[in-house]
Amino acid sequence: MTDARTGPGRSWGRELVELAALFLAVGLAHLLATLLGHEDPGPVVLVGLGVALIVGAAIHKRLGHRRPGARARAGAPLPVQDGAGGPMALWRIRMRVVERPGRLATVAGAFGRLGCNILALHIAPTGGSAITPAGCDALDEFVIEAPRDLDLDALAAALTEAGGQDVVIVPARVKDLTDPGVQALVLAQRVSDDPDRLPEAMAELLRVAHVEWRRPGDTVDEGAELNTTMVISVNPDRALLVRRPELPFTPTEAARAAALTAAATHARYTPRTGQR
Repeated sequence: MTDARTGPGRSWGRELVELAALFLAVGLAHLLATLLGHEDPGPVVLVGLGVALIVGAAIHKRLGHRRPGARARAGAPLPVQDGAGGPMALWRIRMRVVERPGRLATVAGAFGRLGCNILALHIAPTGGSAITPAGCDALDEFVIEAPRDLDLDALAAALTEAGGQDVVIVPARVKDLTDPGVQALVLAQRVSDDPDRLPEAMAELLRVAHVEWRRPGDTVDEGAELNTTMVISVNPDRALLVRRPELPFTPTEAARAAALTAAATHARYTPRTGQR
């Protein structure tokens, strides 16, 4: 079959070269047999040359597959490295921005210039800002991978210059890449099956190490920064206390926590089908 890349002329030329090589090999074998002065080693010489040709062809083919150019022409993907050329770190970044056309593109450009890659993005209203002539304030939360040697102060300054305000940068985990909607559904099913797992599910939902039970009248740390402590009422006698000093809670997170609590409460006090 003719090679579409080389054309019929190139194919015939290759066959002629191979035929010439065959004639040359036979001629050399006959010459060697003649020089030896007798005919007994003739077949041995022919077999030896044939084996040598086969081995040489195999080595040539193997070396040809290793050439990068051959892989590129065949369409095989070449190995790539990350843009920074080194190990990357995960960071979770939250900042308040004024919503206007092109703002997100400006922020993405700031990440790109520093060699960062955006892995996840969530946008939520701040919950209390007035509408300004330029637009409505919103909270943009990113999960990015960045070069390990990237200075966080330089990253925060670049994001501030791009329009971000109140920039907060904390370490991220792979779990932070989970879609919040999917995660909420999974946790709601978990507490519906076992309401006693509410504290565990709440800790996972809000990305904290643990939560604490509280009773009415128990004191709460009054010196905590704004929105870093959240009390979630479970029933008239008990509530859950959640602290996250490194990253304030958002109204969206508070709504998700209340919905998860409602699912656990409903499962605990609602008889299942077939039960009295």
